[in-house]
Amino acid sequence: MKPAPFAYTKAKTLKEAVTLLAKHKDDARLLAGGQSLIATLNMRLSAPDLLIDINGIKNLNGIAKKGKYVEIGALARHAQVEHSDVVAKHAPLIALAMPHIGHPAIRNRGTFGGSIAFADPAAELPACLLALGGEIDIAGPRGKRKVKADAFFKGLFETALRPQEMITAVRIPAADKTTRVGFAELARRHGDYAIVGLAASARGNAKGLADVRLAYFGVGNTPVRAKKAEAALAAGDVDAAVKALDLDPHDDVQATAKTKKHLAGVLLRRVAKQLMEARG
Repeated sequence: MKPAPFAYTKAKTLKEAVTLLAKHKDDARLLAGGQSLIATLNMRLSAPDLLIDINGIKNLNGIAKKGKYVEIGALARHAQVEHSDVVAKHAPLIALAMPHIGHPAIRNRGTFGGSIAFADPAAELPACLLALGGEIDIAGPRGKRKVKADAFFKGLFETALRPQEMITAVRIPAADKTTRVGFAELARRHGDYAIVGLAASARGNAKGLADVRLAYFGVGNTPVRAKKAEAALAAGDVDAAVKALDLDPHDDVQATAKTKKHLAGVLLRRVAKQLMEARG
């Protein structure tokens, strides 16, 4: 299939992109990596009058440690993030997840901010951001603002982005010597969307784990925190954590809800082992 006709423009600055969004409202779409947008255009699930290419905007693709945070620009390519020394050292959960995102061709073009904005509930990065307690930098006609990951993902492909707003960067707490992370997913083939996946973070000490955050993907309309299981795992009881999994997955083309619930428990045991083996 081919997309419906549309106009194209390339924004040179953030201000220009926001101005164009404000002017054209629902008739405009942003083009970054295009790995999701082009597919929806071709299937005519999306039919904007104007495509605003933001790839020419400077300073939106950086990766840097700034104080206690790692900041990743919205236009940073997945491959750039995957091979970043800053990410490997200061954001190990992101480093663990990157090789699971699509295939090399996808990672070469897809962008970090695009994945967060698209908010696919089976995608790795939204769950990682939720597990890390990150925040999203947003720009729009009313100025700039920040939204915590816990408040950003609202529903199926729905986020806290207001009309005519765009993501400029994502910020996550930089890892320190107490940081513990774990990641696992089950997919039919490497690079496919996960049937079920789990991203986790915690703080380790001599007694065990604290501040446990378990973010599942592929089990709901958004990435989902399993808060009852978090509490049980922080108490050191993996069996209790598995029994306490407060998830309500739906049947889909990949697996039944019952299968997904079982696999969620399997992944919890694997990720708990990662967290506990690394604890201080």
